[in-house]
Amino acid sequence: MRLDTGYCVLRPWNKGDETSLVRYANNYEVWRRLRDRFPRPYTRADAEYWVDLTRQQHPQTQFAIEVHGEAVGGIGLEIGSDIGRRSAEIGYWLGEAHWGKGITTAAVRTLTSYGFQTLDLTRIFAVPFASSVASIRVLEKCGYIREGTMRRSALKEGVVVDQILYALTDQDSLRTRPDQPPR
Repeated sequence: MRLDTGYCVLRPWNKGDETSLVRYANNYEVWRRLRDRFPRPYTRADAEYWVDLTRQQHPQTQFAIEVHGEAVGGIGLEIGSDIGRRSAEIGYWLGEAHWGKGITTAAVRTLTSYGFQTLDLTRIFAVPFASSVASIRVLEKCGYIREGTMRRSALKEGVVVDQILYALTDQDSLRTRPDQPPR
């Protein structure tokens, strides 16, 4: 499955992506904006594990962000379980060399549409650190609604930080839904 955003392509992780995955993921500026389960340093073994893990998925929920034929980041949906099975958390990262080009916004828009239309989700949410201004801006550009501040909810690099809860539902107005054409 390939989802063309106009800025990049979202596609499954493939054998052969390991080298570019290490090149872009093994970066402090990327890591400090993500959860600690994202390895640091990011090694070849980490990349091989991730590619193998995602190739076993059904339905497809984890995608490489491809620019000019190279995997330069990742985006995915973590679908809830039990009563939360129609909700998913969206997460994403992009290699620092590609920041500020509209790639992440296009990827979030496209994956959000995929989540609502293909996976039949009713809610997609994100929880960026309050200091992740660029990530917050991406979510706002994609129509996500700020639902609140999760005060002192995360520990990153030994510092307790706030996170901001953003979400979009299948019932949000057509004006804010990124998978609907503008009126």
